Amino acid sequence: MVIILKNQEFQDRTEAQTDIEDRGYTFGDGVYEVIRIYNGTYFMLPEHLNRLQFSLDETAISYHVKNEGLEELLHQLLIKNEIENGAIYLQITRGIAPRKHPYPQKTQPQLYAYPIPVSSPVEAQKNGASLTLIEDKRWLRCDIKSLNLLWNVMAKQQAQENGHFEALLYRDENHITEGSSSNFFAIQDGKVITHPANHFILNGITRLAVKQVCEKLDVPFEERILSIRDLDHIEEAFVASTTAEVVPITAIDQRKVGTGETGHVTRRIQTGFKEL
Repeated sequence: MVIILKNQEFQDRTEAQTDIEDRGYTFGDGVYEVIRIYNGTYFMLPEHLNRLQFSLDETAISYHVKNEGLEELLHQLLIKNEIENGAIYLQITRGIAPRKHPYPQKTQPQLYAYPIPVSSPVEAQKNGASLTLIEDKRWLRCDIKSLNLLWNVMAKQQAQENGHFEALLYRDENHITEGSSSNFFAIQDGKVITHPANHFILNGITRLAVKQVCEKLDVPFEERILSIRDLDHIEEAFVASTTAEVVPITAIDQRKVGTGETGHVTRRIQTGFKEL
């Protein structure tokens, strides 16, 4: 039996219900997090909850993570489902109201959280994977972890239909942003380079973990924008996300990255990540 959390109550998943006028369904008016669990413990839970509160504040959804005791509720959810390894999907919508664009005057935010299975891409982690360049047509507040993911979904679908692990998004030829569901990292002259944490990308929790690993290993870490032309000169690359962890990138479309094999720095970061 799977137990879910709805607002402040725990329910059997088969009995859980939601309202068809929930603004999460009618407008995608909500935010979410996916939190990884290793060995019965949440990974970087405070960082996830801080980002969740940021998304709530930026979208003016009146839910306060600390006031609602969300951290304790999530720990109870983990225990009730006896989860050792996996993830929790959590979303908070603005609430239930007749379908009108302006925010409703009075509405109660709706919280849903439940366990989801996670299957790490072991082969890609070991042997590397490829990316394909796709134009980034998302809105300009990618720092908000919004329910609105349609372009991310379309880009990921296009990438996988063409045999690639992930899409690499770009605003123009001088501005690579990130993957459709991951952050992108390039390595040049032994330095790890990734996009600055601004409104063009999601500041991924695994991105923060990679930064911590680089500091621990004394690997230089730089935040700056890369161009498509820069891809011809990088030595290594990888993508990182909550579900995929750290995946080496050996090709981007027809470009071979470095030697076409997983590089030494990427392997060090993979190992360092597993040791966090």
